[in-house]
Amino acid sequence: MNTPARRSQPSKPAPRRGGGGAGGSGGGSSSGGSAGSAGRQSGSGARQGGGSGGRQGGARPAPQLQGGKTGTGSAKPARDWRDYDPFADPNEEGVRLQKVLAQAGVGSRRVSEDLIAAGRVEVDGEIVRHQGMRVNPETAVIRVDGMRISTAEGIVHFAFNKPVGVVSAMDDPERPNLGEYVRGRNERLFHVGRLDVDTEGLILLTNDGELAHRLAHPSYEIRKVYRAQVYGVIPRDLGKRLREGVDLEDGLARVDHFRLLDTVGKNALVEITIHEGRNRIVRRIMDAVGLPVRGLVRTKFGPISLGDQKPERLRPLNKEEVGAVYKAVGL
Repeated sequence: MNTPARRSQPSKPAPRRGGGGAGGSGGGSSSGGSAGSAGRQSGSGARQGGGSGGRQGGARPAPQLQGGKTGTGSAKPARDWRDYDPFADPNEEGVRLQKVLAQAGVGSRRVSEDLIAAGRVEVDGEIVRHQGMRVNPETAVIRVDGMRISTAEGIVHFAFNKPVGVVSAMDDPERPNLGEYVRGRNERLFHVGRLDVDTEGLILLTNDGELAHRLAHPSYEIRKVYRAQVYGVIPRDLGKRLREGVDLEDGLARVDHFRLLDTVGKNALVEITIHEGRNRIVRRIMDAVGLPVRGLVRTKFGPISLGDQKPERLRPLNKEEVGAVYKAVGL
């Protein structure tokens, strides 16, 4: 009889669990078939055994990764296509150019990408057209449409309308000074374009030392525009005389441009453009021609205009103004 022999054979549920088909009890119709699936799994994969068990037991197949490998163990999942960057280099330093442009206020990243693609962005003198370039914002010289943008972290630029009675210094123990209007700021600011205590108008403040140096250096001939209230009759040839030069105690002084704006009796409002920076130069020139100054305001410093900015007001320069200032001194 065969019954004792069948009772002596061990049950074989283990091979079915190894073959991935333990999800449902209906998958074990043949012990030999389950054992065969387990054997094939160790070689080329449990396609038959695992698929049968998955269909009958409801188990989902393991995800496929690149190369067709089963997503089990320590295998990494496939990358999403939206994360793909053909220019990415994990060993490359710097910040993506379009991000730097966006942070500098040029526009959104999409707008910045369009500017790069159109060849309107220049880095260190070279036009850039591909999107993957990385730069160091602290050292790279970046221009958009030929205009430099400020990208270094922490660099600030301000226009200040200095009122009468304030000394052009960041600190003074006895008199009101520029430092009082920027208290609480962490930057070490330099003031550019001194004005005497009796003159009001535009002064620039920045923590870019090289820019401040160039703006103040006479070799860059940065023009300043003043409006002066003078007393006396304006001669017709005064503009020509001022352009030819007036002798002062420290040498000849010339103006770049002179214009009469208005007259009321013996009082006149004139506009003077000059690139010299000697102390009280406008007042001394007008005194030398017999037209003493009663009120003086600087309305323009290089490419920056005072506009309708009120006295004692401090405002940050916009990106166009910053670019124009850098351009004026060759930076």
